[in-house]
Amino acid sequence: MISNSFKTLQDSYHSMLQLIPTHPTFSNYLTLDKQINLFRIVWNTFFMATIVTLGKIITGLLAAYAFKYFSFKGKKFFYFAFISTIFVPFTVVMIPNFLVIFKLNLLNTALGVALPQLCDATGIMLFLKAMDKIPNSLIESVRIDDIPSYKILKDIVVPILRPNIISIGAIFFINSWNEYVWPTLILKDKNSFTLPLALQNYISSEGGTNFPLAMALSTIMIIVPLLIYLIFQRYILNSISSSGLK
Repeated sequence: MISNSFKTLQDSYHSMLQLIPTHPTFSNYLTLDKQINLFRIVWNTFFMATIVTLGKIITGLLAAYAFKYFSFKGKKFFYFAFISTIFVPFTVVMIPNFLVIFKLNLLNTALGVALPQLCDATGIMLFLKAMDKIPNSLIESVRIDDIPSYKILKDIVVPILRPNIISIGAIFFINSWNEYVWPTLILKDKNSFTLPLALQNYISSEGGTNFPLAMALSTIMIIVPLLIYLIFQRYILNSISSSGLK
């Protein structure tokens, strides 16, 4: 993919499997910058993925803390009701969500893409599982001193779960960064496009695909997820290994 992004259109079809381009060129990236507002599209993707990730982390932590440490009537019912939404296909809620966004006049906006995704049952389940490693005696001893729940969450739970938060957040961010179907329904203005939507402009099922430009845009798409993994790799691997030890 990276190699083909530096090839001319003719070379990309004649030597697709050749790793080192015969005539390397940056023209594909320069053409992309001229044809689309590349910086704006990258920013749109980053902004939307960040909003969705922060929303899922915050709502997931709050809900998991409530299910773990609060006692209320119907707690098990509500928990399994939340978790059961994991098995609901996206196609079932796609049209109702679209109608809500349309009624709120949020088409072609980042909020319109992010709003239905700010809460995620998978995040609640993962954070709740991560909280199992926190001794209940620790939380109870702090509660005896009448410390508010938000301080317990902020000063005790969040620091202990930092590797889990980072690893789960990285997964949420990468999923949101690569999302295509839902943004396709909400974003019709090219100035509000994300990278997956812009990439579709260079791919045609009926032929005429500009292969080098598509590979150049795909290369740009993988940079941020790859950097996130490389930067937070230690936290992600520690989170996976600690889960395995349990």
